Amino acid sequence: MAITASAVQELRKLTSAGMMACKKALTETNGDLEAAAKLLREKGEAKRSDRADRETSEGIVAAFVSNCAKTGVLAEVNCETDFVAKNEAFQAFVGEIIEAIANSDAADAEAALAVPFGEGTVENALGAKFAELGEVIKISRLTRFAVDAGAAASYIHMGGKVGVLIEVATEKAETTSDASFQELVKDITLHVAAANPAGLTRDDIDSSAVEEENEINRKQLEAAGKPANIIDNILKGKINKFFSEQVLLEQSFVKDPDLSITQLLEAKSKELGDTLKLVRYERFSVGA
Repeated sequence: MAITASAVQELRKLTSAGMMACKKALTETNGDLEAAAKLLREKGEAKRSDRADRETSEGIVAAFVSNCAKTGVLAEVNCETDFVAKNEAFQAFVGEIIEAIANSDAADAEAALAVPFGEGTVENALGAKFAELGEVIKISRLTRFAVDAGAAASYIHMGGKVGVLIEVATEKAETTSDASFQELVKDITLHVAAANPAGLTRDDIDSSAVEEENEINRKQLEAAGKPANIIDNILKGKINKFFSEQVLLEQSFVKDPDLSITQLLEAKSKELGDTLKLVRYERFSVGA
């Protein structure tokens, strides 16, 4: 019989077993939820149920970019303690997991669990690591960039507490092999890690945040006794400053504050004889 996604989710809630294990158990028991739960307990698949709800607020962010720079994956893998997060063996394990995921077509954390790894799957490997360390290990979020024209680049900061993945598009394929281009994409990942922008463009900024900023500024100007006929003009300047602090393309480049990121891209485009465009970025911070 066909096993529905809702049935799998219900069994996961009951047993805290993995998605694939739940689906297999339901298949073997013809969709009988109670029988499937019993089967999982008998097989030991539900042994983590008493700890699955423990807080996994520690962990690391890891990234993998293919040699051709056309595929990039960024993920946050959580555990229970900072002691485990800082363990070199754990970090190496996470690196192997992310590489395997990058070499698959998995595009999110749930799909990543079914990726083949070792003699089983990523989900099996996470379960085995739980048994070894005594801590719940989970992939809380994952993003994949598949690049057509251009390159992906990544940067891991503070020992894995922060990770960045970006995509920069080019019109010429040969540009991505230029040392100047490679320095540029590295610099942008460093900038994103340090500056923590709220969005790539103004359209990416939550409108409620913009409205709140305007409201606060207006009240401050009114309290300062500014004439009503000039407040709107002052507000335009203040909101432009707000965007210059929040929007990646408008932020001052951390290595040269006289240049915005847009101006940096324009300068590099001219230098390389190409048109460069920062297409997207992702920044993960552990627990945030």
